[in-house]
Amino acid sequence: MPLVDDDESRVGDIPDDAGLRILEIPADPDSDAGPAADPEADPEAAPETPGADPARRKRRRRRRVRTVLVSMLVMMLSLVLLAAVGVWWFIDHYAGRVDRIQNAFPVTADQPPRGKGTNFVLVGLDARSDMPTTGRDAKGPLWQEGAQRSDATMLLHISADREQVYVVSIPRDAWVTVPGRGDAKINAAFSWGGPPMLIDTVQTLTAIRVDHFAAIDWEGFKRLTDALGGVDVEIAQDIPQEGEARGWTAGKHHMNGEDALMYVRERKGLPRGDLDRVQRQQNFMRAVMEKLLSKGTLRDPLGLPDLLDALTAAVSVDDRMSNGDLRDLAWSLRRVHGDDVKFLTAPVSELKTIQGQDATVLAPEQSKFLWDNLRDDSMDIYLRRYPNAELPEPSMIR
Repeated sequence: MPLVDDDESRVGDIPDDAGLRILEIPADPDSDAGPAADPEADPEAAPETPGADPARRKRRRRRRVRTVLVSMLVMMLSLVLLAAVGVWWFIDHYAGRVDRIQNAFPVTADQPPRGKGTNFVLVGLDARSDMPTTGRDAKGPLWQEGAQRSDATMLLHISADREQVYVVSIPRDAWVTVPGRGDAKINAAFSWGGPPMLIDTVQTLTAIRVDHFAAIDWEGFKRLTDALGGVDVEIAQDIPQEGEARGWTAGKHHMNGEDALMYVRERKGLPRGDLDRVQRQQNFMRAVMEKLLSKGTLRDPLGLPDLLDALTAAVSVDDRMSNGDLRDLAWSLRRVHGDDVKFLTAPVSELKTIQGQDATVLAPEQSKFLWDNLRDDSMDIYLRRYPNAELPEPSMIR
């Protein structure tokens, strides 16, 4: 009887009297399957039998453990890689939705020397309109001459090691030199010349190079607060209602966006006027930071997209800040906690009337010491000399 292979080519004849025999085929040395396990040749492959050599069983178990560990390691590395790619895409996706401010920086050759760390100018804008002017949902211009003032101006410093953040408020009535316009309140700088003039004014005041600029109007502030689910803020003492200003009772208040806006903007009925309002703004920001960094809001996979949607809808940043910059910033601050964010106010020497306006005069010597240490990334030195410069505990703020 002839024997043929798959392509019908003749291989050989089997004699009629051969009977039933086993055809032996030599093992292919390149085959993955390899030869069948031979207990004599490979003691590890032999099946366990009662009374087997204990050393052989031990080697077999060790081999199984190694196989399991290698499999687990490969699986864990794969998961880490997938997570890293997912985080990269997630941050990149939302970074791309942030509104960019064109030509935010002054065009001037006179720039302060670059110090250590990274510095932002943050502003809260009083647009005097219900139409959004910042963020992805902006319907009106960020700046028109005379139409907006900076209701809150802060210099935010991130240390070079990305482990400390300092937020220094500059009172809106601070009497400063506005380049090209002379002496005036700092909030007039934005009204006259938008972001470039405000940045130029802050750099002239502090001799600190500003790296980035971010702005939010009060409508965006309300939406962002609501996206957080509201914020708990403690008020130290009863504040009576005065005119349109809302009264507050002492204790902890859960504030939605509307409540929070009234809290941070009001200064009537406060003994120190704008200075107490600055403390309120910082007290609110501290509560937000604690909620974000200490209570896991940034680690909530279900709530985070809504928060980032609200953030990108409300906040605008300068066009120098690329998506990569935002990704790097977010990643570098992953170790920062609520206690690592320090709030201060530019030191004040007196409140007085200048040119018929209520003005805040900054203390020249202490202010210079503050700006020098902020620039040099040595704020621990400043706080050792002025231990009371930090924002008081919530129980001390009106």
